[in-house]
Amino acid sequence: MLTDVSLTLWVNGDLIRRTLPASTSLLDLLREHLGLTGSKRGCDLGDCGACTVLVNGVPRLSCITLAADMAGEEVRTVDAVEPDHPLVRAFDKHVAAQCGFCTPGFVMNLSALLEEDPHPDDGAIREALGANICRCTGYTKILAAAREAAGRGA
Repeated sequence: MLTDVSLTLWVNGDLIRRTLPASTSLLDLLREHLGLTGSKRGCDLGDCGACTVLVNGVPRLSCITLAADMAGEEVRTVDAVEPDHPLVRAFDKHVAAQCGFCTPGFVMNLSALLEEDPHPDDGAIREALGANICRCTGYTKILAAAREAAGRGA
């Protein structure tokens, strides 16, 4: 028998209180209950990275994270990323998003990297990019955008 859980957490700076089935994923909470559709449902297995959010500043795959485990935590989604954020500007400049489905995950992983190290080297950038799968590109433009956002040019 499934039970409901009461949950209080912070999402994009807002205090959220919900009662949900215990089996609700963080991705379902965000998309279906809060209307935050920026995080994408890709594989539902934690392999593609399209659902990546930041939990207390650390990338987390929301499709395989139970919402109930996020009680008291601070969740940030791509929906909170401002249009003038350096990553968004760099992705636009380098046309790093083709279909755009994977872009939220890349932005969130790279955002976490740049918050930790504002000027990462290519090895660190590639490691952060390795958490996401893009089926449209060869990652060249995404790497160029990440370098740009890190202040290193393309």
